[in-house]
Amino acid sequence: MSGIEINNLSFKIGDFSITNYSLEIGKGEYFVLTGANGSGKTTLIKLIAGLYSPLSGSIKINNVNVENIPPWERNIGYLPQEGLLFPNQTVKENIQFPLEMRSLTKKKINSAVDEIVDMLDLSELLNRKPQGLSGGEKQKACLARALVCKPDILLLDEPVSAIDEKAKIIYCEKLKALQKRLNITTLHVSHNSIETNLLADKTGIMK
Repeated sequence: MSGIEINNLSFKIGDFSITNYSLEIGKGEYFVLTGANGSGKTTLIKLIAGLYSPLSGSIKINNVNVENIPPWERNIGYLPQEGLLFPNQTVKENIQFPLEMRSLTKKKINSAVDEIVDMLDLSELLNRKPQGLSGGEKQKACLARALVCKPDILLLDEPVSAIDEKAKIIYCEKLKALQKRLNITTLHVSHNSIETNLLADKTGIMK
């Protein structure tokens, strides 16, 4: 079964275009997509997430066409390269935000947050604001927010770019273990060979 299936996808914005692009990622697979700057990796992720609309072609998540489904109903965990934590909220408030948008009870929100905080060892950061966090801590908080709703797929755009090389290896090992534990189909954009070697079940190059 495919976790993500893209068939003959076409898209154009300004002078940039993707034409008749196809890709299949197996359910529960960790797929790392590499390629030169400007090849369309981030654009592809935004198309899957529903932030852009294709001109033609199809996008399936777990064999369901999602082109006409709004982003918030696709059950996708998305971690953009910039991180984008809310600066005036604590780490805990950032993590629980998508759960609040789903109008869950306080008990269910606290339970889901506690579970993901425990998985990522974030308990010491919960009451801190983003301004006082390191690059690696911010990325972990963003990852927790992307995972807290238990998404069907996880889209990661250069998720360890802000982390130094030594910490990067540890982070990648934890990320891989977490992904396998949760069995989430993952598309990870990267330029780094260390990330690719540590994480990928399969690798693709976008030209």
